[in-house]
Order: sequence, then structure tokens, then C-alpha cells
Amino acid sequence: MFEKRILKNGVTVVHVPLVSTKAATVLVLFRVGSRYETRNINGIAHFVEHMMFKGTKKRPTTLHISKALDRYGAEYNAFTSKDQTGYYIKIDRDKLGEAMDILFDMLLHSKIDPAEVDRERKVIFEEIKMHDENPLMHIEDMFESVLFRGSTLGWDIAGTKESMSKVTRQNIADFVHDYYRPSRTLVVVCGNVDEHIFKDVEKGTRQLREPRHRERVWKPWVSAPHPALSRGERGAAGRVRVQFKELEQTQLMLGFPAYKYGDERLLTLSLLHVILGGTMSSRLFVAVRERRALAYTVRTDVGSYEDTGSFSVHAGLDAARVPEAIKVIRAELSRVVKSGVTARELEDAKNTIKGRTVLSLEESNDLAGWFAKQELFQGKMETPEERFKKLDAVTREDVLRVARQVIQPRKMAAAVIGPFKEEGKVRGYLFK
Repeated sequence: MFEKRILKNGVTVVHVPLVSTKAATVLVLFRVGSRYETRNINGIAHFVEHMMFKGTKKRPTTLHISKALDRYGAEYNAFTSKDQTGYYIKIDRDKLGEAMDILFDMLLHSKIDPAEVDRERKVIFEEIKMHDENPLMHIEDMFESVLFRGSTLGWDIAGTKESMSKVTRQNIADFVHDYYRPSRTLVVVCGNVDEHIFKDVEKGTRQLREPRHRERVWKPWVSAPHPALSRGERGAAGRVRVQFKELEQTQLMLGFPAYKYGDERLLTLSLLHVILGGTMSSRLFVAVRERRALAYTVRTDVGSYEDTGSFSVHAGLDAARVPEAIKVIRAELSRVVKSGVTARELEDAKNTIKGRTVLSLEESNDLAGWFAKQELFQGKMETPEERFKKLDAVTREDVLRVARQVIQPRKMAAAVIGPFKEEGKVRGYLFK
């Protein structure tokens, strides 16, 4: 179903045939994100992503790049996370050659013009402001800043206005030189195209070379319970962040450290996620919203990085109902740790994941992403069918074991945005 090759210069290329479409997607991932930064340049990986669209010698401005793609009706975008930066173009398969020429030109020959750096800096200021003023988005940043305290994983991807004010054109050029290297580059091409794409990628990336100097690496995050909680005390200042804000709806997020990319237990944790808060018939949705009307939204989520991960619960609710909602959420978490899940729940969750996977992989860009993430962080790939076989093998005992490994109150972290001036009260609701 897929073929992987490593080019002479070290770039990894994956070809994923998809004969059921006339579209094709080229996705380029670099294994670098905000966790590789230092405080003074926090946000630079995201800044680099913006600058890749600002012009090359061949296509001098943003408009030249966008017009070249828009004339073919292409879909194109980019994204930055804490451990990867990605760029993709989805286009008519007959125009894939043009798309690859444009994309590799952007990534290898960006001018990083000083005037454009200063202009784009203002755009990023607005993006940071938009993110900070959106509680639904900002609560996730707050939660990870607590869960991964002491690590670059706890930093905001976009950085801060202070750090972005100081980033220079040279900082950006140096970051690209350091990390946009063949050993960190993955190209995935998915669609109704043949293996000639390997030659096309080799031609497009031939000028990408490995720098001689060593790259900066991040320190692995180590999970540790808060000292006060380890001693059975009630203080939890290091495990909770509360932001006072007059809102109609309070945002609450709590969770625990979990598993890294490639961990075999992730599949079991995904089943626990579906059962607890992954659907409108999940335990938390029924207990918190349907039975008690405590929240408009309540859901669980699973996240993974190269060395750790997270399992979280997110709810939006009236401030006056926060204590009761926390009590119900904690009770449901305790119940699954104590008694596990039923055979019917497990079977339904397996079918849910299979169905969602099938629906999510109908498009060439989605299928490219499926294989890209696996290859980038694990160095190996499995098909959806292979994943389903592993899913079928998960037992109720496996789910109970994972629930007890992950849902440990002494390792819980939380974040709240709402009209709470006394943080101590919120901590009391969470940790009593």
C-alpha cells in the first residue's frame, strides 16, 4: 500500500498510492517545533512557517506564490506544533509537478526578507492576541503549561509578544539552517500517481544538505507527582493554573501524563477515551450533560509527543456549577479505575474508532498525514487494516490496566478560565 525510500542526501520519501481519486497531495514535514526553542526565541518555529510563504527569487512575493497555486484550484496550508512543522499542497494529480516545484522552492529558497519579517511580526502579534483571548483555545495552552511544567513542552507554540518582538531575520535564517535538514525531513506523496514521484522529490530537494554542526536537542520530560500531593497534603499550587476572566462560560481542563508516540498502550488509551468522553453517548457526556445539565460541552482527549503524552477532560460550564461538575467528573474517573469497562462498551468503542478512521482517510491529504506522523516519529508505518487487528486484540483487562496507569490523582494537572478571583477555592474543588 505504500513505499518508502531514503534519498542519497538523507531525505525520507513515502509514496502512498490512492487510485480512487484524481487529486494528489504532497506533504513535507520537518521534525522540529516549539519544544526545540530557547526562551529568547520562543515562537520562532511558527515564525519560520509564516516566512516560507513570503517569496523566493523565482516567485518574489506572497502573491506570486498564491497566484501560482490558486490558478489550479489547489488547497495549501502549513502548521506548526511542538514537535513538527508541516507544509502541504493538494492539487489535481496532473498538476502535481507544478505543486512540488512551488513547494520545494518555498522551503529551500525563501528570501526571508527583513521587511517581510517586520511586517509578518505584526500579523503574529495579532495571532497571539486572538489565541489568548479565545478561552476555548487558550485553556489547552494553560493546561499543558501546568502538566509539562519545567519543559519546553509547556511553552506556547506562537511564543509571546516579548519573544517575538526580539526575533531577527538572522535568528530565523539560523533556525532554518539548523533544523530544515535532510535527516529531519519527510516527504509524503499520496494520490493516483506512480513511483516517478521519487525522482521528482529527489530533483526538488537536491540542494538540501546536512549542516556539519550539531543541532540543539530538547531534554526529555520526566513525570513526577507534585511534592505536596505526594505527602498527602492539600496544597496543589504547582498543579493548577487559574485565569480570572469574566465569562459567560467557564473553561475547565484537567488531566494526566500519558504515553508517547509509538507506545503500544496508546491504542488502549484511545478506547478508554472513546468510552469516557469521545462520543455523545460516552460516560462523561451522559453523566455531566445529559443527566445533570452541568455543561454544554464535555469531552476527553489523548495527545502524544516523542517522550510523553496526555489524557485530558475538557468542559465548558457555568461558573457556579464548577464544583459539582468536578465532583461528577472525578467520580466517573474513579469508577473506571475501580471497575473498568463493560464488554459492550469496549466493542462499541472499537467500532467507533474503525468507523472514524475509515471516514477520516477518504482524502489524499488525510491519508498522507496518517503515514507521515507514524514515519516521522516511529520510523515505521502500519496500514489502517493492521491497526484494526491490534485494536481487536485489546481486552477489558488491558483497558483497566491502562486506566489505572494513567488516571492517578497525585499526577493530575488542571487549568481554569473564569470569574474566579480566589485560586485557592478552585484548587480545593479539584484536589479535595
